[in-house]
Amino acid sequence: MGVRRSMRTTVALVGTIAVAGVGLLAPAQAAPDRQQSDPPPKQPVATGSGGAVATVDADATAAGLEVLRRGGNAVDAAVAAAAALGVSEPFSAGIGGGGFFVYYDARSGEVSTLDGRESAPATATATRFINPATGQPLAFLEARVSGLSVGTPGTLATWAEALDRWGRRSLARNLAPAIDLAEDGFVVDQTFRSQVEANAAIFADFPATAELYLPGGAPPAVGTVLPNPDLAATYRQIARHGTDVFYEGPIADEIAATVQDPPVRDGATRVVRPGDLTADDLAGYEVIEREPTLVDYRGLQVYGMPPPSSGGSTVGEALNILENYDLGAMDEAQALHHYLEATALAFADRNRYVGDPDVVDVPLDELLSQEFADERACLLDPDAAAPKPVAPGVPDGDYGACATSAEPAAVADDGSTTHLTTADRWGNVVAYTLTIEQTGGSGIAVPGRGFLLNNELTDFNFAPTQGSAPDPNLPGPDKRPRSSMAPTIVLDGDGDPLLALGSPGGATIIGTVLQTLVNRIDLGMDLPTALAAPRLFQPNAVNTSAEPAIDGGPLGAILEDVYRHTLMPTPEIGAATAIEFLGKHRLQAVAEPVRRGGGSAAVLHPRR
Repeated sequence: MGVRRSMRTTVALVGTIAVAGVGLLAPAQAAPDRQQSDPPPKQPVATGSGGAVATVDADATAAGLEVLRRGGNAVDAAVAAAAALGVSEPFSAGIGGGGFFVYYDARSGEVSTLDGRESAPATATATRFINPATGQPLAFLEARVSGLSVGTPGTLATWAEALDRWGRRSLARNLAPAIDLAEDGFVVDQTFRSQVEANAAIFADFPATAELYLPGGAPPAVGTVLPNPDLAATYRQIARHGTDVFYEGPIADEIAATVQDPPVRDGATRVVRPGDLTADDLAGYEVIEREPTLVDYRGLQVYGMPPPSSGGSTVGEALNILENYDLGAMDEAQALHHYLEATALAFADRNRYVGDPDVVDVPLDELLSQEFADERACLLDPDAAAPKPVAPGVPDGDYGACATSAEPAAVADDGSTTHLTTADRWGNVVAYTLTIEQTGGSGIAVPGRGFLLNNELTDFNFAPTQGSAPDPNLPGPDKRPRSSMAPTIVLDGDGDPLLALGSPGGATIIGTVLQTLVNRIDLGMDLPTALAAPRLFQPNAVNTSAEPAIDGGPLGAILEDVYRHTLMPTPEIGAATAIEFLGKHRLQAVAEPVRRGGGSAAVLHPRR
């Protein structure tokens, strides 16, 4: 059980920052008219020293790097980059959402985690997403685009808590790059425009959202500059007055009012159900410090995020299962078959047992025990895929035969998220995954504030999925929904940092992190190759998701014809970032070369 800490920290402004009035969004401008310097071009790999930042966005990476350059540490850089992502990657991150923060402290050698997950209102019940008129679960889109889906945001509280514990600079100073970015605008790329296009019908039904992301009534053109003066003013207000203004002040009141009475345009035909989030829910929000998950894999210490995230437990259990096999001695198809089957077994246990540990009893120690993994591993057929879904195991401390429980359940878990990784000259490391859930969250922006609200509560199961067994992930008062976010830090045999990584992608996050670790540790790939390699994902479902390079190639044919996997094509899986410590004070930052438009990696002092 973690230690709760109240997030009522007030951050004093360092220097003088005038609070601008909240204005209307200016029309998107052509890129040549931009006055400030453009961000550096995206590069997926950077090697050097002095610190490193890897994100999905060049502006965010530049913000983090600037903070490192000015003497900030990995925590400062992570907050600065995350705040910038709230501007340029607003459909995946922002102060209207939440996330999980994993930190390695070079001085103590300890790994710590902060749970900044969104929480349900105090009035939430297990039937939150049941239509009272029919007794059936709401359609997902109806649940998503509603006040019902909005949980109490934890992102800003996470930034303040992380800085209070480990940072070198104030929140106000770390917000400065994002304030400039929001005021001056960022260059719209194809990924941003495509995300707006996919949500255009939703955004158009909320005037505050349309004002932000449909300038002139249409998605902004690629190459134009899109400012967000409303968010700049909100960040300035937070910089001046601290987080109280968000959790106990006027912004809290505005969030609650927006959730309880969603501001839908006149004439909209969409049914937008009101929510019950209150200002008291925001005032009572707490970031929770939790003990990280830990497994030993091939002599390395793999630390992850504990429940309510299922990332650390599921990645850890799968690694423990794979510890029984010499993947390095296998050909690629055989190794990937083992990775897929271990993932399915771990997902069966994740779906059955993992939820908010402050509400349900999660047998985390047993799920992460090598003995339980060994019992599960005896179900792994090295020659053929098991029929899916497989049943969960019984993590009861009495292990031996291949015992399983009944009532398997595959659980959908979609969503868009973002992950950033930072390190500094002192050897501190951050792996931070943050989200507003779906791409575009609930679709509802707080009027005049410049940020979208999450739809994180749709991560709860809408109805019981476990048959007669208790369901650990139904909604409840103040409960945090299960997540798949898996920020991960790996230490070497001497306890020094070796790798830090994570990814967006809903449930696929777990597969992305796990496959990248297998690629790097077992299959001998360097980090850029391990991260860019084609991906597969098996969440204990009938079909295995496969990227085109596998699905349409000889490797996919072997997996289907020899190992009997049923592959389902998917354009891309995950969008990871990572940092590796190469020794002699050298770092390698890595981001996606192609997925999600490519990411941005940088080091403070580049070297060949």
